[in-house]
Amino acid sequence: MSLGVSRMICRRMLSETCEPFIFQILQSSVFKDLYDKTSANTQKALYGWMKEILQKPYNRSDFNESASWVSAENLWILGRYVVHLPLEEILKISLSEIRLFISYDNATKQLDTVYDITPELAQAFLERINSSGFDVRNTSTVYRLGLLVCFYDDMEQMDAAVARALLHQMIKCNQLKGFQAKVQKLKSQLLNIAMQNQTLNDTLGSLSDAVVGLTSGQLESLSPEAVHNAIATLNQVSGWAKSQVMILSSKYLSYKKVLSFYNVSQMGALVTGISTESFYRMNPKELSQVIRGTTSQYSSDLSPAQQQGILRKIASSTDFSSLVTDIQGAFFREISLSDLWKENGYNSSMMKEKELRSSQALYLYELLSKKSSSVDLLSTGQLLKGVTCQLIESMSTDSFLNHFKVFENNLHLLSPYQINCLAWKFWEVSNASIPPFFFLVLPIEYLEYIPGPLCVPFIESLGKTEMDLLSPSFHKKETVLQKVQECLNGSIADEYDVDLLGNLICHLPPAFLRGRMSLKAMATALHQFKLCRQLSHEQKAEIKYKLLELYGSPKNWTAETTLDVGPFIAQLSKGELNVLAEKFPDIILRIAKTVGPLSSAEELLSTVFESVFNATASTEPDLTTPGCLGTRAPSSDEIIKLAEANVYWSAQELRCMDAGTFDKNVELLGTVSGFNNSQLMALKEKAKQVWGSLLGWKSYHIVSLGHIALALTENEIEELDLHSIDTISVLSQQAEWTVAQARSILHSFLEDSGQTMSTLKSFDLVGLGAILCALNSTEIMSIRTAEFSAAVARIGLLLCSTPVLRQFKKITESVFGTATSWNGSVLQEIGTIAGGLNEDELKAFDKDLMPYFQPIAIRSIPAEIFQALSPEQIANLGPENAAMVTGSQRERLSASQLQSLQLALDGARTRTPEAPTTACIPLSRRPPAPGGAPCLSGFGIWLCALFALACAFLNP
Repeated sequence: MSLGVSRMICRRMLSETCEPFIFQILQSSVFKDLYDKTSANTQKALYGWMKEILQKPYNRSDFNESASWVSAENLWILGRYVVHLPLEEILKISLSEIRLFISYDNATKQLDTVYDITPELAQAFLERINSSGFDVRNTSTVYRLGLLVCFYDDMEQMDAAVARALLHQMIKCNQLKGFQAKVQKLKSQLLNIAMQNQTLNDTLGSLSDAVVGLTSGQLESLSPEAVHNAIATLNQVSGWAKSQVMILSSKYLSYKKVLSFYNVSQMGALVTGISTESFYRMNPKELSQVIRGTTSQYSSDLSPAQQQGILRKIASSTDFSSLVTDIQGAFFREISLSDLWKENGYNSSMMKEKELRSSQALYLYELLSKKSSSVDLLSTGQLLKGVTCQLIESMSTDSFLNHFKVFENNLHLLSPYQINCLAWKFWEVSNASIPPFFFLVLPIEYLEYIPGPLCVPFIESLGKTEMDLLSPSFHKKETVLQKVQECLNGSIADEYDVDLLGNLICHLPPAFLRGRMSLKAMATALHQFKLCRQLSHEQKAEIKYKLLELYGSPKNWTAETTLDVGPFIAQLSKGELNVLAEKFPDIILRIAKTVGPLSSAEELLSTVFESVFNATASTEPDLTTPGCLGTRAPSSDEIIKLAEANVYWSAQELRCMDAGTFDKNVELLGTVSGFNNSQLMALKEKAKQVWGSLLGWKSYHIVSLGHIALALTENEIEELDLHSIDTISVLSQQAEWTVAQARSILHSFLEDSGQTMSTLKSFDLVGLGAILCALNSTEIMSIRTAEFSAAVARIGLLLCSTPVLRQFKKITESVFGTATSWNGSVLQEIGTIAGGLNEDELKAFDKDLMPYFQPIAIRSIPAEIFQALSPEQIANLGPENAAMVTGSQRERLSASQLQSLQLALDGARTRTPEAPTTACIPLSRRPPAPGGAPCLSGFGIWLCALFALACAFLNP
């Protein structure tokens, strides 16, 4: 709802004729349900209107002027809008009214939803509640406070039982829209009180999610029995770091001794800390129960190595047909194509609840279509991913039109190439208006077939689709957007135009945003811009100018305006940001955590750092640590508040960090992507100082380092205990390893685990990930074929060098046969490994197989090999693959190859239908000839003329 619409509602609601209905509407859930869908300014406007209505009875002359209009009933009516009450208004609330309000059974539900309350307002409410006769130290009162407990501040002489009650209630505080540093500080204080005169082992089960704040050292000190006894609490806690989960899982399982279905089902989110080897050693029948039971909800949180380990163990001990039946959801994606080949007793009903990779879908669709009607398979879950263009073209007119809705409702499962085939088929056989989104995949000249009356549905339909998914071609998108601008008569006038545009607003050119968007429309468009996945720097700059035009100087912005502008404050100047940081430091902190890496918001993150640093300027510098005299090191509070802005600590400040602060926050510091080498080196040295010799580091220490691990030298890597593939799996996620570091990781893993390349299992290969790119040819050829085949889809996601891809191609041939015999499903399965094909192999592929190369594989083909493709092969790449052609590849193409590439980008037709259609298309909708070129001369003109006469005769 825009501010203008809300004001219109306010004016109408205030009219005398509406007054009898006002309170009915206020007490309904209408405005409460809209709360999260409206801007902060609109929320404030609605609060103002509600206040005006609710104040009316208190404006009469017989009421005490000093009496507050905020009664218990009015607090209930305001609902989530209570967060807009001014501080002074809260402090004026009658104690009897606040007592009555807290007595309501619904008060707790209401206070559970005030996600955007500030500490000042929460503490004002707490003070009034405490003064009203409710003792906020009483556990029964604590349970009524909702999210107010997140800002509890009366800590003196608190009883341990009250601290535990508060901690139990504070599990909901992660729903707050900010102030998490304050919350974590409070939890830490309460944790200390709750543990008074008791050990951590004794109190673990009563500490709620405050246990997430425990350091690895504290968790390591727990007894296995204590973890076992507290598992009912621990399994419900969210927000664990990977290292914490590893420690707790190990403790729990060391007490249970045997890894069974029952034991695993008790672990909840901690199941992700079970090692891959432990899963692999588990009884396969019980393992099958695990992935079908309640633990299945955490399957997406398991690492690829863990998923592969589970799958390989089940597969090795079960007949494959029962495996296919049992495995549902995302786990099925991990089954290799070569494993699917081993069985042919599939049926369509097996596939309904399974997630499929494209390679699996292509193979299964072709196989199952031999057993039943291929058309009937269209409604079978993700099998739709396996529909080929040949099948679409061969469908009869009636069959295609009858099943078109299935395609239309599942566009997210289809590739741009498949959608392009659908568009051509629809154009041929249907007399109905073509779905507007098809114009994104058809050639540019087809846009002229959109008459004026179709403009609105054209824009509306495109606005609901992902333009980048349907049309990767920059040139085509520009032309489509030009048509959109024409349909809008060259301007975006109001909120209705914004609603009509939907996602399209993300693609409008910067000049159009500046000169053609009204301020009235901008207020509504701001919310839509926030949903855009990727705006250019130029677009963001124009949005900034528009916002300054709409709201004026940031000096005059309110808190609500700052919240509404949100991530776009990153476009403001340093001076403007300083003004906002001084006025609304907490809001700026909250926004800064949403803007991404340093490169996209340098000024904002710098301002946030200065704001936090200056707010705690009174902190005493370190006077004890050698070399740190006069240096003020970061505190836990600062590190939590700053997030990515921690990048502005100097290497010296990081080096002087307190050992406890580092131990508590190392995982968070490891997520900061912008640290330079000297900062990473300082943090690595701090880790060595806190944890001792590298030889004594446990897996959870190494995992918690994140980016900091990149500072380890080859010699240091060799000192680490890297026997666990789960540790390697985490390390392999870092993309910046040098070849020397990667080889050190590989050698250490092989040595510490007692393995050679020839003994590695598929889950080892998956866990090694990008480290595999450092293998030499001898090492690659030592990998067992069966293990490689099970992991090939994951290996095919790696961006390795061409020599490595060529070696992977050789071993791939031992799985799938010679390269020239590969079909579409194999090409989809192997991904970037296709980048290892030589010139002759690439030329030998049928043109109809070109769309089945993965887009990532196209980029991996060396330019000197890519140029060997014929114009026909290039024309059949499909829009998505054509868009992935690199500049160096393009430079080596001939004129005819470049022309073919443009045809592929435009979605031009390069195939002729297998079965001619009997439908006669009206002349006004007739497509150009196959290949995208209109009938121009010679024999083509006669064919076009004859076709036109036939259509005129059949459709008089």
